[in-house]
Amino acid sequence: MRTAYVQATDQQSDFVQSLHKALLRSGAQPPDRKESASAVVNILKDEVTRRVLSVSAFNRPNEYEVTYTVRFAVNEADKELLPAQEISATRSYSFDERLLLAKEHEEEILREAMAHDLAEIVMRQLSSLPQS
Repeated sequence: MRTAYVQATDQQSDFVQSLHKALLRSGAQPPDRKESASAVVNILKDEVTRRVLSVSAFNRPNEYEVTYTVRFAVNEADKELLPAQEISATRSYSFDERLLLAKEHEEEILREAMAHDLAEIVMRQLSSLPQS
């Protein structure tokens, strides 16, 4: 996967950015164009969802759960190297509206950490593929 191209709708998402960094750290040289790539990592889904886990007696959120879900497949020319698979990471955090800015920042940090973890999982999958 020395020249894998990452194809995604949102090239600036936390996951895609983490995957690009992981590819570079591994010694890969991702091309700027899909045509120059030995393989294409298709990001089919890159989604973050948040749901309330618990509420206070005043019906205000006390705790949230954030889930980062990624669906991807890997192709080489017309050959499927890795069929589409979905992976996800989930984290929860307490919420206090008096600390709104800090809690928003905490969620952002959790999202980035989950994106990094998911990118590492994808990298392990890519490293198990035959080298082209």
